[in-house]
Amino acid sequence: MNYLQDLLLQPLQYPFMQRGMIAAVLVGVVCAVVGAYVVLRGMAFFGDALAHAILPGVAVGYLVGGGARGPLFWWALATSVFAALGIGALIRTAKMREDTAIGIVFAGMFALGIALISTVRNYTADLAHFLFGDVLAVSTSDLWLIGAFGGAILLIVIFFYKEFLLLSFDPLLAATLRLPAHLLDYLLYILIALTVVVSLQTVGVALMVAMLVTPAATAHMLTRRLPVMMLLAAILASFAGVIGLYLSYYISVASGAAIVLTSTLFFIIGWSAKAINQAITRRKAI
Repeated sequence: MNYLQDLLLQPLQYPFMQRGMIAAVLVGVVCAVVGAYVVLRGMAFFGDALAHAILPGVAVGYLVGGGARGPLFWWALATSVFAALGIGALIRTAKMREDTAIGIVFAGMFALGIALISTVRNYTADLAHFLFGDVLAVSTSDLWLIGAFGGAILLIVIFFYKEFLLLSFDPLLAATLRLPAHLLDYLLYILIALTVVVSLQTVGVALMVAMLVTPAATAHMLTRRLPVMMLLAAILASFAGVIGLYLSYYISVASGAAIVLTSTLFFIIGWSAKAINQAITRRKAI
């Protein structure tokens, strides 16, 4: 018993682990809630595109701020929202297929980001934590930013819950009821963009889409009710964040990768449990 207690409490004696745990839980909840709409509407590629499209903002923020982390967040935020609105504009005004518009913006912004980053000396060391995440470097001010933006995202989702629900499950009925579908789509794009930036330091650009998709996809296998799906996804994402940080502490692996691998393990367990349950049900029916 004492060994287990020491195992759980030892990492928490460090303030950076405490802040990391809080950040992982906050980000997990926000990603899970927004990710539910990403999964239901098949927007995983959109989330991945936005995660990579913020690279120009990260590079410009680094150059402008001289390496300070503060400007990076705001430049990444502006770039992500710009990319989201740009994709929406291409879909609506140029009448492009959604995947085509996403691909164009994704490739262009990512290439611009690489070009800008390559001008920074020692960029591999200075910017690597934004590519792969560094939740253990979260500061108190970072926590306030994550909390403020995360709380705003959740409040907007709650306020527009019925509208997003209708657009996700029955867009024809939404059109019949004359809901402003285009404006709501743009709002959802912006919410995904904000979620990507809020989660940037936790899992990084490379692994961001996993936090948006995997917990929500796991919950979607287990329930078809959206509120239950959001709650279950938030719980799974929070546990993945906490367990991933413990793993990163004890076996010395990258924290972002440990969080995502834990979330993936939850998905495999959920998928296996569902497959076993279906096999048992079919056997009883015979």
